[in-house]
Amino acid sequence: MSNYEQKLASMGLVLPQPLKLPSNMVLPFPWVNVRGDRAFISGHGPQNSDGSPAGPFGAVGEAVSVEEAKASARKVALSMLGSLKRELGSLDRITGWCRVFGMVNCAPRFANPPAVINGFTELIIEVFGHEVGSHSRSAIGVAGLPLNFPVEIEAEVLISL
Repeated sequence: MSNYEQKLASMGLVLPQPLKLPSNMVLPFPWVNVRGDRAFISGHGPQNSDGSPAGPFGAVGEAVSVEEAKASARKVALSMLGSLKRELGSLDRITGWCRVFGMVNCAPRFANPPAVINGFTELIIEVFGHEVGSHSRSAIGVAGLPLNFPVEIEAEVLISL
């Protein structure tokens, strides 16, 4: 078990299984695209440990509270780490988090997507520390997301070869 996986275990956190998609949904791209010393991570939503999509579902500021959405963003971090573990073999290959792009399914006039995406950022820094885990970030509000997720996040990391 890698050092980062041990850290997750000590925190009582489990990486979910691969996302279980509805039978009518086809995604013709990889979850993680490795190019040299970088891994580009496709947009992930929150998952339960068995890989099923995790609720609550809907727009933040309407059906979903900011705190619920922030908890969903933490689940997105675990989903993403699960995909990285499957692709890289070990989370210890991650040498730096470069950028994070967070999208929040927002009710009209909801103006605080950064508070939601903080759930992701806080977990990544808690697991990887500031030196490896700190990243540039954008957090925007959108009118809707796949599977009616409250949040979707994509990222880019540096990896050892």
